[in-house]
Amino acid sequence: MSDIVLEFDRVSAAYSGAIAALHGVSLTLRAGDFAALLGANGAGKTTLLKAASNLLPAERGRITGGQILYRGEDVTRASPDAHIRKGLVPVLEGRRLFRSLSIEENLLTGAHGKGLGRAATARGLEQVYALFPRLAQRRHAVAGLTSGGEQQMAAIGRGLMAVPEVFVLDEPSMGLAPLVVAEIFEALSRLNRETGLTILLAEQNSAIALSHAHHATVIENGRSVLAGPAAELRQRPDIQASYLGGQVAPA
Repeated sequence: MSDIVLEFDRVSAAYSGAIAALHGVSLTLRAGDFAALLGANGAGKTTLLKAASNLLPAERGRITGGQILYRGEDVTRASPDAHIRKGLVPVLEGRRLFRSLSIEENLLTGAHGKGLGRAATARGLEQVYALFPRLAQRRHAVAGLTSGGEQQMAAIGRGLMAVPEVFVLDEPSMGLAPLVVAEIFEALSRLNRETGLTILLAEQNSAIALSHAHHATVIENGRSVLAGPAAELRQRPDIQASYLGGQVAPA
């Protein structure tokens, strides 16, 4: 049996029937992969990730060519909430927490969306708090009054409460201090390494992404222009300068 879990096959997409956002992007994600989708703001990364969870129709967008398969099934044939129940869990850009609820109440919404029982929910909370001890300390704090880093950790934790098999994150480093970004990426790497969680994330911060991912695909103007092992891409300043805004990852 193939170990391919998420496959983007020459995917094109547009908004409002006319505004083209993607042009034939291909990407294959295998079980246990940690893959990065890199590119500048507006390159099409967010559109591709939303397409994977069938979220484009909510923004008057649609796939106009190619297809996306999750475990061999066309993603457009299932609703976003059905994808979560099947294990394809997104963490969207902008955190999108329930700001008036506490950190822990936000985490619990992830378990409720999955339909987990009390024991599984308790295990999920234990995992999230072990991964992000800061959230354990702030569990009763109102989410809207916590720091940007704490909110991002909570958004990731809420996704983990849904017990993902494939975890899709959009710009997890956006607007955060370098030390917080490092903490979040270390946590994601630990999850991938210790539990085998398959991760696909979109990032403008190529240095941090290439330091943790196994593979990377670069998107420019809605097209995939480069793909390969992250370790190799890190060593090529020409690639960094041409496609990633000159961010050169340290060796």
